[in-house]
Amino acid sequence: MQTITGVPEGWPADEAAARGVQDALRERVVRDETGPAPGAGTVTGIDVAYDDARDLVAAAAVVLDAATLDVVEEATAVGRVAFPYVPGLLAFREIPAVLGALAALRTDPGLVVCDGYGLAHPRRFGLASHLGVLTGLPTMGVAKNPFAFAHGALGPERGSAAALTDGEEEVGRALRTRTGVKPVYVSVGHRISLAGACAHTLALTPAYRLPETTRRADRLCRDALLGLTAGP
Repeated sequence: MQTITGVPEGWPADEAAARGVQDALRERVVRDETGPAPGAGTVTGIDVAYDDARDLVAAAAVVLDAATLDVVEEATAVGRVAFPYVPGLLAFREIPAVLGALAALRTDPGLVVCDGYGLAHPRRFGLASHLGVLTGLPTMGVAKNPFAFAHGALGPERGSAAALTDGEEEVGRALRTRTGVKPVYVSVGHRISLAGACAHTLALTPAYRLPETTRRADRLCRDALLGLTAGP
């Protein structure tokens, strides 16, 4: 399933406007909910891929049964890149297409897992938080790299964790999902606790370093670009 998305009316066109939107929405992030229980209901992976030559972005949403990790439904959306590349403002490039993919689903997404950051963001408002505020869905981020933040040592075994910190503030956790393999970086997006986000990450990584949600969404958005024969 593929939908074509446009840039929403009033979408920020420059860095100053985008930072203003972040400032306005950041206070709406809900941090006092624990979120759904791992293994219950559905969980949805979100990822995007770019076609720089045609200035296109493809977003994928893959809904899994949280207990079995079987695919329940999947959807994609392709649109023009909605914002120039500015570090810290990548959500503005991706969210219109991501919203298009989510809107195409018939299944309740449940918890949404983003390939990126939530509160572990220099402005405390990464893609996972931004998407959560806009949709009202519980969201979390699982990133491959720690962006601008440091963490202490963690043990070599699966499940070992260390606080990801900015000064004295814990903004996320480095979490080892495979014994002897480098960790992933988990952060709260919206309507979930950090402990809950880490528990979901472990539940979603029975065989690989990255969550099944991310692995499947990554493949799907890349396939969407490969299958696209003409721009929108």
